[in-house]
Amino acid sequence: MSLGRSPGSCQGGPDTQTCGAQARAAMPVTIDYYFSHGSPWAYIGHAPFMDIARRHGVEVNYKPVFLGRVFAQTGGLPLPQRHPARQRYRLVELQRWRAKRGLQFNLQPKFSPFDSNLVDRFVIAIVAAGQSPDAFMRRAFAGVWEEERNVAEPLVIAELAEAVGLDSTSLLESAQGTMTEALYALNLENAVAADVFGSPGYVLRGEVFWGQDRLELLDDALTSGRQPYRPVA
Repeated sequence: MSLGRSPGSCQGGPDTQTCGAQARAAMPVTIDYYFSHGSPWAYIGHAPFMDIARRHGVEVNYKPVFLGRVFAQTGGLPLPQRHPARQRYRLVELQRWRAKRGLQFNLQPKFSPFDSNLVDRFVIAIVAAGQSPDAFMRRAFAGVWEEERNVAEPLVIAELAEAVGLDSTSLLESAQGTMTEALYALNLENAVAADVFGSPGYVLRGEVFWGQDRLELLDDALTSGRQPYRPVA
């Protein structure tokens, strides 16, 4: 007596490749989202990225990172140390994307660059509490780039959090705790291991999409369901 294959199961045979594709399609898709609130590019790309994630029904794994350490480990330079030509071009690009995205923000806000450690870790605390950090991140990004607020200050972070209905007291305590510090450090390790070297970085099935100007390519990859591209030696 032969044993038939149950519906939805995958066994060896000529249709194994198709079966494997079906199994992959059934698995939830997750995007690792590396960013820092000190990055104007993360701010510019946040809303359109979240729209893409919602449209495709993918899960977002929020992974804020300390950019200074990412740069140090991947060969990048902090903004003040870059050649003046690069700094000037960055200002031109910011104006282009400000117009493209229909935003209004300051190219050189009063408190930038700033220590983003606490506000980034606040996002980790929100996620650890089982809540979405999206609304807070939108307020925090706007606080830095549109309102020129000092988002390095705990009182400012608390005000932004309360404005979106979060318990700032418990979350600030968590953000300043050792567990969140450890997760922040782990995000850095994960970023470097994944070949992420700047903010924002979106990682889909191991393929890195660096910069908010790669969002269209990320959208295309999600739409097609193609296999990830890999570096070719």
